[in-house]
Formats: sequence, C-alpha cells, structure tokens
Amino acid sequence: MDLGSFLGLLAAFGLILTGNAIEGGSFKDISQLTAGMIVFGGAFGAVMLQFPLSKFLSAIGALREVFFPPQENPGEVIKQIVEFARRARREGILSLEKEIPNIQDPFFAKALTMAVDGLEPKTLYESMETELATLEEQGETKSKVFEAVGGYAPTVGILGAVLGLIHVMKNLADPSKLGEGIAVAFVATIYGVGSANIVFLPIAGKLKMLSRTSCLVREIMLRGVLLIQEGINHSVIEEQLKGFLNEKQKKQYGAGKTEAAA
Repeated sequence: MDLGSFLGLLAAFGLILTGNAIEGGSFKDISQLTAGMIVFGGAFGAVMLQFPLSKFLSAIGALREVFFPPQENPGEVIKQIVEFARRARREGILSLEKEIPNIQDPFFAKALTMAVDGLEPKTLYESMETELATLEEQGETKSKVFEAVGGYAPTVGILGAVLGLIHVMKNLADPSKLGEGIAVAFVATIYGVGSANIVFLPIAGKLKMLSRTSCLVREIMLRGVLLIQEGINHSVIEEQLKGFLNEKQKKQYGAGKTEAAA
C-alpha cells in the first residue's frame, strides 16, 4: 500500500473541507449532483472520444496501482542477476535453464530464455528493446488518459458554470429558482478545477513515475542478461548494474549485502 497516496488525498480533501467549514460553509454547500454530472460526465466522455476504449479501460484499471503499486525492487533484481552470473561462470549459461520457471517477471524470463537458447546478443537486445518500448508506451498512455481528464475537467467546469448562469437568467422572475442555478454555476467550476489539480493530474504523474520505475527495472534485467551472456565476471556486472540505482538505493543495497554476509 502506498501510504503517501492515501495521506495525500486525505490531506487535500480534509483541509479544503475543514477550511470551508471554518469560513462558515458546509459540505452541503458544495455537494451538487447536477454539477458533478456535467463536469465528470463531460470530461470522461471527451476522454473516451479521444482514446480507444481498450486504452481508456486499461487506464481506469491502473488506478489500483496508484494506491497499491507493484513491488519492484531494483536492488533485489541486481542480486538475482549477480547470482545467475556467478553460477553461469561456474557451471555454464545452460545451467540457468532450470531457474527460468522460477522467474516471475515475464520480461526477465523471456530475455534469459533467449540467452540460454544461444540467441545472438544483438538479436536478443533488439527483440527485448522493442518489447521494453511497448511496455513504456503502454505506461505513458495510462498517464496520458488522466492528463487528458485533468485538462478537460476545468473547461467542462466552465461550461457547467455557463449553463448554470443560463438557468439563472431564465428564472430571474422566480427568485426561488435562482439559488439552484447559481449553485450549479459555481460548484461546477469548483469540481472542474479541484478534481483536475487534486486528483486527475496527480494520478497521471504517479502513473508516469511508476511506469518509469518499471522500465528502469526491466532495463536492469536486459543489461544483466546481456552481460551474463558475454561471460562477464559477476563482480563487474554488479558494479555496472549498480549505476542504475540512486544513492538511497545503493545504500540499501549495500546494507542488504552486509546483512546477508552476516
């Protein structure tokens, strides 16, 4: 569970509603079904028009990853590659064939299978690089769906405000109906601007970050397999792959090795 995502939403909505209450407002003041239908219906409808339905549904399905991201640890991947390299140098790369069924990541398993089968390094690289580019594009598309929703929502919110004002103008002679029209006008703008900047655009950014992390891990896998195939010493492979880690990850990696040695 990504605690930061939950706390971020809680802080954003909690403090906004608290501030509204301090100023004398209430939740009822900003809960408007009609405004919600206009803003969210219009924004999501526009995005469904922009993207193929399969990509739209895939992006909606990826919402779970924002709060429950996949557990991908580049340090653990490097340790596994180093162990494979040590075994390949000692027993030959064919000895890794029995390890392939135990590899959970399909990308890693496919790359190692190609290496064990004796595929030329250049061909292996080109094949897996194409697959990596496809995975990266899929991740970017999910992010772009929510970026699009975040772009349309404020504009549709303005549309809702205009519709509310039209309703107000039509009922100037009936003061009892003015309040509802004005409420739709202002609340629609709040929904559009608020949802875009508090929900949709942050979700897009989180999905983009998760996609980059996922692609980085698979770059480590591909580079590691190629180095194993070349017969490079496991300590050299380890140092090269550690270059993919940031400073914090390097410290964690070193700490993990110390604990394992102890």
